[in-house]
Amino acid sequence: MSSNPIVWEPGTTRIRESAMYRFMRQQGFDNYADLHQWSIDEAAAFWIACSRFCEIDFDQAAETVLPRPDNIMDAGWFSGARLNFAAHLLRHTGNEAALVFCGEDGTRREISRDELRSSVARLASALRNSGVEKGDRVAGFLPNCPEAVMAMLATASIGAIWSSCSPDFGVNGVLDRFGQIEPKILFAVDAYLYNGKTCDTRVTVASVARAIPSLLKTVIVPFVDPVAAVAEIRNEIAWQDFLAADADLEITPVDFNHPLYIVYSSGTTGMPKCIVHGHGGTLLQQSKEHVLHTGVMDGDRLFYFTTCGWMMWNWLVCGLGTGATLILFDGAPFFSDGRILWEIAERERISIFGTSAKYLSALQNTAVRPRYDFSLPTLRTVLSTGSPLAPESFDFVYAAIASDLQLSSISGGTDILSCFALGNPVLPVRRGELQCKGLGMATEIFDDNGRSVIGEHGELVCTKPFPSTPIGFWNDPDGARYRAAYFERFPGVWAHGDFAELTTDGGMVIYGRSDSVLNPGGVRIGTAEIYRQVEKLDEVLESIAIGQVWEGDVRVVLFDVLKEGIELDEALVSRIRKTIRENTTPRHVPAKVLAVPEIPRTKSGKIVELAVRSIVHGEEVKNTEALANPEALEHFRGRAELQA
Repeated sequence: MSSNPIVWEPGTTRIRESAMYRFMRQQGFDNYADLHQWSIDEAAAFWIACSRFCEIDFDQAAETVLPRPDNIMDAGWFSGARLNFAAHLLRHTGNEAALVFCGEDGTRREISRDELRSSVARLASALRNSGVEKGDRVAGFLPNCPEAVMAMLATASIGAIWSSCSPDFGVNGVLDRFGQIEPKILFAVDAYLYNGKTCDTRVTVASVARAIPSLLKTVIVPFVDPVAAVAEIRNEIAWQDFLAADADLEITPVDFNHPLYIVYSSGTTGMPKCIVHGHGGTLLQQSKEHVLHTGVMDGDRLFYFTTCGWMMWNWLVCGLGTGATLILFDGAPFFSDGRILWEIAERERISIFGTSAKYLSALQNTAVRPRYDFSLPTLRTVLSTGSPLAPESFDFVYAAIASDLQLSSISGGTDILSCFALGNPVLPVRRGELQCKGLGMATEIFDDNGRSVIGEHGELVCTKPFPSTPIGFWNDPDGARYRAAYFERFPGVWAHGDFAELTTDGGMVIYGRSDSVLNPGGVRIGTAEIYRQVEKLDEVLESIAIGQVWEGDVRVVLFDVLKEGIELDEALVSRIRKTIRENTTPRHVPAKVLAVPEIPRTKSGKIVELAVRSIVHGEEVKNTEALANPEALEHFRGRAELQA
């Protein structure tokens, strides 16, 4: 790929004031490319330098930083080291705000650093008094609220393992996750607000509590006023009653690879995989991303629109370690005529605003233009993830949000709880590209023959160890499922499952998930390439494309959600096909273009091409509980147009 146009460049002052620049010069380098190469070639030296720069304190130093440098699955990172994730996040004290919670109903709560430490100490004491020990599991069925952060930190502080999902999951969706890991304590909310509606969760909580025999207590967080008949919840106790009396904060040092989190794959093609991440790898990797790649500093106001069921929540909370104030929001992002998140950004003086590519795309279809509607003098960075950020969305951000900010499209995933490619305060932003490969990440693109390529489409892989590889999957004692998930395609190499391209200027373009790549006539096509073109049309809100097996080959089928009052007539179909053909290749042009009223998504907002493909082929979608709107699948079932 030839270089995409530069849409933003950091000024000299901004570059030299950045942590990335200071770190780069500290290591003796003049440019990012050389720094990145050193971080790969001298991995042990890089991660030691990174841990020191990010001020990560070890209770016990490592005997060997990288004992097995040729084994991604079991590199043995920081062998012999001891530390605790919670200790780093709670290291800042004082009356400054650690957390600010903003609800869609106007609720605002502020928790200082000292208040957070005190609450974590009382919760940790209560967990110990309830029989929770190192290695036990504690689960959260919670919105993105301060209690979720407190409960996670208390769990981590004693060496227990935290796992969470958002309260919009149904009973089966919760049991598919927590039922596999057998938690001792469940923190659950009585209700939550979404788009002006109060959603009672107590019947769901009662069903979940009955179905998990390992639960000793179900701690109910009173999030809103009571809204329905009280359900009988087994071993229920109120949050305030569960909290211990005043207690000192006691943090248990654990091994570098001791389990911290259990997170889950989307589960749209079967039972969710339970992915286990450790204290040290998570802390080191996410701290690197916050401090160096994002430029988060003490005193910043860090926001990410997320739920507790998306890995970006885990990523967000690590920002406490920098001294930033976390701005937490729970609710509908387009509440209040689409203005609510920007009202919060203005009021709370947000400096780093994180969201999804889908949100930015949808914002374009509203009347909200934050640059003109709000005062945002502190905003310097916008982060986007969840799906590829279209080039047109880059244009929109700089035209409608701010002309002088770092727009970082970032990409990684639940599998690594971090990123392979992301932003960089010392580099320009190019239209449609992720700025760079992450430090310490030997990220490459492989063609079908396992050959590393630049400027060509292929599989995103990582060829050398990195500290945030999972410890493994829960209930996978021999590691067979773990190996099958990431290492079967290219032995000894992590294959992430993204279809992507490294550009000649060092950036990256993501074209979609490999398992949803289209293959008409044997040519691999990323679905994002089609979406970027068709969604340029004013009539189209969003799209989803699949490959349908047809007459011994695969044909591309495109489903479009159209703006209200628009019909999919032959003229519009012709315009869609013409736009795709002129801007991509004839192979990208769909054989069928059909209209649907909505597109199915996961609860974190990702469209589910595989589930739609299954429905079109008459196959069962195994886990609709993972979807935010499973009823949308019916719009694709049995379509007569797909039989011709």
